[in-house]
Amino acid sequence: MDALPIQEANIFAHKSRHAGRMHACGHDGHTTMLLGAAQHLARTKNFDGTVNFIFQPAEEGLGGGKAMVEDGLFERFPCDTIFGMHNWPGCPVGKFAIRPDGMMAGGAFFDVQITGKGAHGAKPETGIDPVLVASHIVTALQSIVSRNVTPSDTAVLSVTQIHGGDAYNVIPQTAAIRGTARAFSMDTLKLIETNMRRIAESVAAGFGATASLDFRLIFLPTVNDPAETAFIADTAAELVGEENVNRDGPLIMASEDFSYMLNVRPGAYMMIGDGDGEGGCAVHNPAYDFNDQILPYGASLFVRLVERKLERLPR
Repeated sequence: MDALPIQEANIFAHKSRHAGRMHACGHDGHTTMLLGAAQHLARTKNFDGTVNFIFQPAEEGLGGGKAMVEDGLFERFPCDTIFGMHNWPGCPVGKFAIRPDGMMAGGAFFDVQITGKGAHGAKPETGIDPVLVASHIVTALQSIVSRNVTPSDTAVLSVTQIHGGDAYNVIPQTAAIRGTARAFSMDTLKLIETNMRRIAESVAAGFGATASLDFRLIFLPTVNDPAETAFIADTAAELVGEENVNRDGPLIMASEDFSYMLNVRPGAYMMIGDGDGEGGCAVHNPAYDFNDQILPYGASLFVRLVERKLERLPR
């Protein structure tokens, strides 16, 4: 066994790229746990091998994990196994959750650009209203998950933005729809893209407008290696007891670009409970506050992963 990387996101790089937006996810806490593990392992040296600590920037939406892999991360720092971890608000402190195989959805961002014909708001018959077209497209898009995706599969299509016009009395020339799609298989994401393009173009044409779709894959599905999932779950159980490790955790519709690393190296991604009381609100929330009580649990798990995976043999 040559190397074992442990991954987490770098909050400083992440925040600098998202100035002006709210992104509370606890990556400062993740970084602290990883640094704590590194400090302990450097001091005790109770392992035999090489450990790479990977501080992954731009974890959500900017492709930090993908960029690191494409930049030759594992050629420069050879790794046999990789592990990552994220806090989970709503799960009690001292508990962990994971599942083998698919755990988190793959995700895409999309833009639908609609072009109509501008007109005065008092004379709509002289124009083609792109805002009206956008409204019909948004409604029609909701049929994709309910009527095109197999009911036994799981998918989400959320329109999160509609932009059009800047005056009370003017029908604009253009409008835009933006949002995200999530699914646990690449085939389902491709199906969503195909049907989005068909609906957007056809609905727009029905009104005499045009529409174009830009559908961008941002995250691969996060797929845990079954053997490494069992390994990290066993390690967590050593620390907190089997009753505090959920080995069949829920499927998570959120996405994580650690998936790009898991796509090229075997490993596993685990959730650590951030608390179910005060401060246990959902991530990406202005009231979110990382629970410092979980820092010893996360750091200890990283340490034990290294010591078990790279066990020092008696001489």
